[in-house]
This record gives sequence, C-alpha cells and structure tokens, in this order.
Amino acid sequence: MHLDHSSSDSSDQGDTKTPWYRQMSRYHWFVLVVAALGWLFDCLDQQLFILARPAAMKELIPETEGVDEKTLDMQRRRAGDYATSIFIAGWATGGLIFGMLGDRWGRAKTMIVTILLYSIFTGLSSISTSVWDFALYRFLTGLGVGGEFAVGVSLVAEVMPSRARPYTLGLLQALSAIGNVSAAFINLGLGVAEESGLVSSPWRIMFLIGAVPALLALVIRRHLKEPESWQKAKEEEKKTNKKQLGSYTDLFREPVLRKHALLGLVLACSGVIGLWSVGFFTPDLIRFVQRKAMAKNVYTEQLEIAREANDAVKITQLEALLAAVDDPEQSKSFDDATKETEVSLAGTINGRLSRWSSYASIAINVGAFFGMFGFGALSQRIGRKPTFALALTSAFITTVSVFWFLEHFWQIWVMVPIMGFCQLSLFAGYAIYFPELFPTRLRSTGISFCYNVGRFIAAFGPLVKAQLESGFAHTAEPLRYAGVTMSLIFLMGLLVLPFLPETNNKPLPD
Repeated sequence: MHLDHSSSDSSDQGDTKTPWYRQMSRYHWFVLVVAALGWLFDCLDQQLFILARPAAMKELIPETEGVDEKTLDMQRRRAGDYATSIFIAGWATGGLIFGMLGDRWGRAKTMIVTILLYSIFTGLSSISTSVWDFALYRFLTGLGVGGEFAVGVSLVAEVMPSRARPYTLGLLQALSAIGNVSAAFINLGLGVAEESGLVSSPWRIMFLIGAVPALLALVIRRHLKEPESWQKAKEEEKKTNKKQLGSYTDLFREPVLRKHALLGLVLACSGVIGLWSVGFFTPDLIRFVQRKAMAKNVYTEQLEIAREANDAVKITQLEALLAAVDDPEQSKSFDDATKETEVSLAGTINGRLSRWSSYASIAINVGAFFGMFGFGALSQRIGRKPTFALALTSAFITTVSVFWFLEHFWQIWVMVPIMGFCQLSLFAGYAIYFPELFPTRLRSTGISFCYNVGRFIAAFGPLVKAQLESGFAHTAEPLRYAGVTMSLIFLMGLLVLPFLPETNNKPLPD
C-alpha cells in the first residue's frame, strides 16, 4: 500500500475555489479514516457502557431480603453513578497523561497505546463480579479512552489542508455517532435475544465486543506517520536541547496560552458535564418512565394466554403481579410460585426496556451526526464563537424539554434527535477550536488540559445528579427533576466566550 505522506497545511492558504474535499490526497483520507475509526471505537465503548450500565448494576447488586423495590432501584442507580464518575475520572487521568505523551512521543505512537488500553480493559469488564472491580476496569478503560481524543484531533488538525481542517475535524466527530449507533444496535439485538431466552447477562457480551478495536492498532503501526509539523518541532527540541514538547509548565508559563487553557477548560466543562451528567442518562429516563407500562403490557399479554389456556393458577399469579405494579406493597404477600413467575418474566420486561433504551440512543446519535458535521460548516460561515453560543443555548433548551416532557414512544424520534443534535454539536466545536488555540509543541497537551481536566470536574456530575435525585425522591419521577436542574450547566460556557479569541480562517499556531 503506497501512500503520499506529504502535508499540505501551508500550501493551500489562498485556494478558496477548490472544494475542501478535492484538496485532500489519499494519505489525508487515510489519516482521517484511521483517526475516525479510533474515535468511533472509543465512542462505541462509551455507549456500550452507558447502555449496559443498568443491567450490569442489576446483576452486580442482587435483590436483598428486607429491601423494597424502590430502595433497591435507587441503590443500583447510585452505584451506576459511582461507576460513571470513576470511568470519567479515568478518562480525565488518561487524557492528561497521554495528551502530554502525544506531544513527546508522537501522535501515531500514542494512539496505538490508547487504543490497546481501552480495548483490553473493555473486554475485562465482562468478567466483573462486583460493582468495585467493574468500576476498576472502567477506570483503566477510561485511561485509554481519554488519551485517544487529543492525539487523534492533533493528528488530523496538523495533517489536513487548512481549508479542509474544520470540515474533517467535524466529520471526525460526526463519524463517532456511528460508533454510538452501533452500540445501540448491539444492545438492541442482545435485548431481543434476552427477551427470547437465548442469552443471559447480555451486558457481558457487549463488553467482550468492545475488545475488538485492538486490531486497529496493527493498521496504525504499519502505515501511519507522524505529522511534518510535529517532526519539525521534535527536531527543534533536539537542536536547542530544551524540553519544549508536552510541558504543562510551559503551557502555564505563557500568559496567552494559560488564558486559552483555563477559559477552554470552562467551555469544555459545559458540554462534558452536560452530556455525561444529563444527556447520557436519557436511556435511563426511558427505562425508568416506561418500566410500569412495560410490566403491565407483559403481564397483560401473559394473562390473555393463561385465560385462553384456562390456567387458573397462572391467572391468579398474573392478576397479583398486575396489581403489584401500581401498589408495590402487595408484592410482600406473594407466594413462592408468584415470585417465580415474576422472575421468569423479568427477562422479557428488561429485554423490551433495552429496546427502548436502544431507540433513545439511536435517536440521540442520528441527531448528533448532523449536529457535529453542521457545527464545522456553520462555524466556517459565522465564526467559532457565535456557533458555540448558539449550540450552548440550544443544548440547554432541548435537554430541559426532553427531561420534562418525554413520556411517549413517538417523542423519542422527535425530541431526542433534536437534543442530540444540539448537545453533541459542541464536541465537534471542541475538536475544531481547541487545536487552534495552541502551538504544535503544546497542542495535544493543551487540548488534553481543556478536555480532560473538565472531565475531572465532570466526574462529580453524576454524583451531584445522584444527590439531586435523593432530594427529589419524594416525587414520582426524581430523575426528571434532577435532569432539568443539571441542564443549567450548558449555560456556563456562555460566560467565557467573550474572553476567548475568534480563530476562524486563521492558520494553526506554529
């Protein structure tokens, strides 16, 4: 396989007539595909975790005698919040470490390490026996997940022609939606299999599938080269005998770079906390809101079958189960046979709820694909900062609307894609904007600081959400109120936009 490894970032500054995609060589497309696959599989892992989390918590925290259903459900959701926070903390730690190493070692070499890390530990998550070893595997997975973003974005930003850069970075983020949708289809398929009794513990199978991306590291190792700008910066470091690449000290020594890093951090926090503390709990909202209705549907279907078969014992059991849906206290009087019937139908109920969660995830990411690519195109027309302002405001409005109003099936295909469009468009903005704030020798370091210190802060988001849920426990649907309250975080990014530079149509800093 022969590829032209030349870079054309500085050769097309005045060429505004040729479409951006015609300015790209075979190697440009190769780099984009490899970086996109790395981030796509990264997002696949994230989404597998989000969709598998409720089922994993249910198996890892079994029913305990004397603990009522509502309390047990709250315990499982809280454990899921802790696991999410630990995962995000691992993501942030890995991002800071590998972001720095991406400047020191090189983009391609660091990408190989991060992909291997998140693939191996995603696979190991499938053998978890408790919440805490599950959380440990997720932390170690997060190390690789967090490191991949900064090096992938730096690689694409430095290799691409300057006019193509915002479009390719937007496309890089947009293609991540394919990873998310793939996870949703995996969850959907395994949910159907669980409902049919073909598999048990489908969440473990999901994490095994998440180990497959390790194969991508072989392709990267063979064909991907370091960007010319990075090679020049590395040579300059050797000549001057100074530690210039990947230094957090240097990042904060220079006033302009320090300002960009700190304000970029606040901007990143809005989207990261908003997505991980609110947006990605939409599938959980679906499961929570629809559990009663789904249980009623399943019990009613089985009751009709029992009546057709004239099975008096089963009829009595199912009528008792139906009554207990609206009044859980009645479940305390169940005999052993009724409890067995309840357990036998739990897989069917969970399988159907998994379908709904999968539909919600697909809907979010259909919207996300267009939102992320659209951010790149719009930011070229009106500028980076106005596009951010529009996206942050829209994310707040649409997220509040989903958590306050979402109830019916049709709303998943109307409200949720619009929310995904607005929320995820911000992440294309980070991929496009952050590389434009930092020079080559500190680009991966600067991006990682903005994106991943934000994740340390975001790691507390699910814990805050859990406390809000506890505070709203007296309501029928505490997750709704917690989600609406947490949505305010999207507005925080608007506070720093006036103090950040506009970088539209400017070359990358050397």
